[in-house]
Amino acid sequence: MEKCLLVSALSAVIFVPSAAAIEIYKDDRNAVEIGGFIDARVINTQGATEVVNGASRINFGFTREMSDGWKAFTKLEWGVNPFGNSEIVYSSESNFESKSGDFLNNRLGYVGLGHDTYGTLSIGKQWGAWYDVVYNTNYGFVWDGNAAGVYTYNKADGAINGTGRGDKVIQYRNGFGDVSFALQAQLKHDTFFTCEPIDGLSTDCEERWLANEESQEVHYDYTYGGSITYLAMDKLVLTAGVNRGEFDVSFHTGERITATDIIYGVGATWGNFDDDGFYAAANVNKNENHDTDNIGRLIKDSYGIESLFSYKLDNGLRPFISYNILDAGDNYVLQPNSADPKDVFKRQFIVAGLHYVWDTNTALYIEARKDFSDFTSADKAQEARMAISEDDGVAIGIRYTL
Repeated sequence: MEKCLLVSALSAVIFVPSAAAIEIYKDDRNAVEIGGFIDARVINTQGATEVVNGASRINFGFTREMSDGWKAFTKLEWGVNPFGNSEIVYSSESNFESKSGDFLNNRLGYVGLGHDTYGTLSIGKQWGAWYDVVYNTNYGFVWDGNAAGVYTYNKADGAINGTGRGDKVIQYRNGFGDVSFALQAQLKHDTFFTCEPIDGLSTDCEERWLANEESQEVHYDYTYGGSITYLAMDKLVLTAGVNRGEFDVSFHTGERITATDIIYGVGATWGNFDDDGFYAAANVNKNENHDTDNIGRLIKDSYGIESLFSYKLDNGLRPFISYNILDAGDNYVLQPNSADPKDVFKRQFIVAGLHYVWDTNTALYIEARKDFSDFTSADKAQEARMAISEDDGVAIGIRYTL
């Protein structure tokens, strides 16, 4: 019975409110909850110390009881920056001005229907099926995983290929016994233009395409994904999944090629990160044309490994250590003419931290990162640009969960 309950919770996670959410309204049919957290930290990295926002967010969940055991649900979530992000800018009128960053940005927004027997169907911006495979190592507050193929395109939110918080996703989830699964399609259309720098030709790739000069038109449309979760033992969860898309490239010469964006992998989890006692998790993936290096060049193929180990004491202290590597080797750029074939890309780091979970809604923490990455290039300026976002660092902070 315990296994069935746990797997049902996994399969229905898309619309079950967070345990930390606060119910602010409930009647015979409707319920409204508010959740999220505020995270403030002082971080020293890349030669500077500053106060930064730790991915603070706020969300609202709505559920409605329908007939015959069905529920309608929706969730809206925004990232918030409550600490300010003002900077000095020098305007075109030769004046010094103050410019402030956005207070809100969209993280999630979906609506759907759910049934205990027939599963859930949801539409909108939501966590991808691939995240089910690799979420288990994503518990560091400051330096979470960047090797599992979730936050693609230089550590964005994974919306491009639907592995993270995918845009325009339709997703179905269900579970049977000790097994749950998710299937999804991301229905969107992206078109962009690429070109090589050539003396005498425009640097605007679309302009060159329209003039039938050296350039390429790239279409990146639908993506598809799926995952499966198996509760092998009371504390052991095994996961596997795949996500796929395609780049259709048309050259100004009339030639056309297709490049497949694919990632597949497995994961394993022992225990629960928030429970007392030992927790261990690891995942491994293989991918092609799925992510970019730190200056935006598409990686032909690579493998990624993430792992995390922690132990929560009954006094609230939770030490942990994690290891991440995303290795593309050398000669990894999709268009070899744009890079030295000897360029190396290996993102590799260790994070160690100590969380003090004062209560279920308040945590103090310190985390430190040691970087072992290798971005070797004959172009030393380019090598420095690649390495700048992968520095050592240390951070202290507080997370207040609603």
